[in-house]
Amino acid sequence: MWDEQPIALVDGPRLRAVSSAASRARVRPGMTVPEARAVCAGLTVLQWYDDTITGETTAVTAALLAASPQVTPVAGEPGLWWGGATGFDAFGGERALARALASLAGRWHPKARVAIAGSCVAARAATWAVGATTGPVRIPLGGDARYLARAPLALIPMDDEMRETLAALGMRDAGALAALEPDDVERRWGDVGLAAWRLARGEDDRRPVLPRPAAPRTVDAELAASTPTMEPVLFLVRAALDSLAAALVADGRAAAVVAITLTLDDARSAMPQAGARAHTVTRETRIPRPTARAAHLFDHCRALLERWPLTAPACGVRVSITATAPLTGEQGDLLASEWRDPSAIDAALARLRAELGTDGVVQPVARDAHAPERAGAWVSGGPDHADGAGAPDAPNADGDRSALRLLETPEPAQVACDGDAPRAVRWRGRRIALAHVTGPERLSGDWWRDDRYRRTYWQGEGDGMELVLFRERDAWFVQGWYD
Repeated sequence: MWDEQPIALVDGPRLRAVSSAASRARVRPGMTVPEARAVCAGLTVLQWYDDTITGETTAVTAALLAASPQVTPVAGEPGLWWGGATGFDAFGGERALARALASLAGRWHPKARVAIAGSCVAARAATWAVGATTGPVRIPLGGDARYLARAPLALIPMDDEMRETLAALGMRDAGALAALEPDDVERRWGDVGLAAWRLARGEDDRRPVLPRPAAPRTVDAELAASTPTMEPVLFLVRAALDSLAAALVADGRAAAVVAITLTLDDARSAMPQAGARAHTVTRETRIPRPTARAAHLFDHCRALLERWPLTAPACGVRVSITATAPLTGEQGDLLASEWRDPSAIDAALARLRAELGTDGVVQPVARDAHAPERAGAWVSGGPDHADGAGAPDAPNADGDRSALRLLETPEPAQVACDGDAPRAVRWRGRRIALAHVTGPERLSGDWWRDDRYRRTYWQGEGDGMELVLFRERDAWFVQGWYD
C-alpha cells in the first residue's frame, strides 16, 4: 500500500502532501526536500500535478454522493471531505452512513477514516484519533467541545504566528486555547485568533455544502465622540437590533447568539500610552430560546453590557447575529391569560441577573435524598451547579398542593407527649396544642457523612398550623410547616 511507504508530493520548493509512513518519520508538509530527506533518508519525492489531483478529488466526491447528498472536498486539505450526516434515520442512521462512506472511500484507501460530529472541526479531529482506523468514530450530540479539549492543537486551523506563540507558551491541546479569555485572544491576534478560539470550542459555522452566501447580519456604527459610559452604546445597540430583527423575520430565522464588538480608543484611556491605537473587544450572549423579537434581544444585550467594564472610552460598536435557528410558528393569544412568552421570561431573568448578580436568580431542584432538608435546593443557573442554601417548597406526603415550608435549620422545641406521640409543642415562645397527629415515620441515612441522621418524624395540626416535627435521640425539633 502506497500509504505505508515514505512518499511526499512536492509543489515548487516545498512539500505539499506526505504519506502516513512519511508523517511517522517526522516529515511534514511545508518542508523543503533537503529538510525532509534529512529526517527520512529513504523518502520518495514525486511531483504534485494539479490536474491529476483535481481529477481524483472529483472522482471521490462523485462516489461519496452515493451515500450523502451533501459532499464537499476541503480546500487545502487533499484527501479530506465533509459530508452531511442528517436525515438518515430511516436508512439506518449515522452508523449506516459511516459504514457506507468508509466502503466507498476504500476504493482509494483501504484504511479510510470516518468520523461523525456536530461540527467540521471536531469531525476532522476525530479522524485522527487513536483507533480511528478500526471503525467510525461518533461524537455524541453536544459533545464537540469536550472532545476537542483533548485534541492536539495542530488540528485547529490558525496562522503560523499564533501557533508558534501558543507552542512557546506550552499549549499543546485545543482545550488550553479554549480556556483563554476571548478578549485576550482578540487583543493579541485579532479576528483570526478569535476564529481559531471558536474552533477550539467546537463553534464551527462551516458546513459540508456550498450554500449561497447569506446576507450579512451585522450592523456597524461609530460614535460622534468617544464615551466612557455605556448609555450611548445602548442607544446604538437598540437601533441595530431593530434592523437585524426585521431582517431575521423576513428570512424566517431567529437569533441564537448575538455578538457585540466595541472599538475602544486607547489614546483616550485613563493611562494613555505613546502610539496607542484603537482596538476591538468582542463578547457574546447566547439566547436560551432563539427569538427574533428586538425587545427581548435588547434585554439580553443590555444585561451583557451592564456587566462589561470599559477599560477605555468606546468609539464604535458592531452588533452581529452570529448564529440563528428556524423561527418558530408559535403565536401568542392576547385573550388567553395562561399564555406566556418563553423568550420574555428569559429576557426578564437576564435583566435580573444583571441587577442582582448571578446568584440573585435561583430555581428549585429536587435532590435524591430522604432527609427533607436535603430533598430540594435552590440553585443559580441550573441543576448542574453546586448545592444551594435552603430548600424549595414541595408537595406534602399526601400528594395535595399544600406547600411545605422548610426552615433553613431545624429549631429546638419542647414537646409534651402522650406515649410516643406529641400532643403539645412550645416553640418560639408559643404553646401549640396538637389536635391531630400523624406518624411516626422513621428516617435514617447518609451513614457515609459526618452529619448522618436517625429521626422519627410526626405531623401535628393545631391552632391553624400543620407542623413537621422530628425526634432525634432525646431532642425534639420543628423542621417546617404546611400551608
